[in-house]
Amino acid sequence: LWVSSLQQTCLWTRDMMRAYSDMREANYKNSDKYFHARGNYDAARRGPGGAWAAKVISDARENSQRVTDLFKYGDSGHGVKDSKADQAANEWGRSGKDPNHFRPPGLPDKY
Repeated sequence: LWVSSLQQTCLWTRDMMRAYSDMREANYKNSDKYFHARGNYDAARRGPGGAWAAKVISDARENSQRVTDLFKYGDSGHGVKDSKADQAANEWGRSGKDPNHFRPPGLPDKY
């Protein structure tokens, strides 16, 4: 049982990491929300555990960014709007909605 759970955890994490890696590789303008939605969508398609893992990973990522924003930008509030938009894209994907809703025009088909 624990081996199966460990395998599932690895798959969920891989789904999220693949989306992040693709985002970095693509380095394509206005594609951030698409990759957020896609990573969450892919993980959530593996079942309730995948949706849970995607939420935990996404929340940790956004929260860590909020902390680093404080050090980088002070109390200017920089990044709050973008973080909320990221979380909306995360939820969109986790809920099973098509991540292509956020796909920017011209993003190569391989993504």
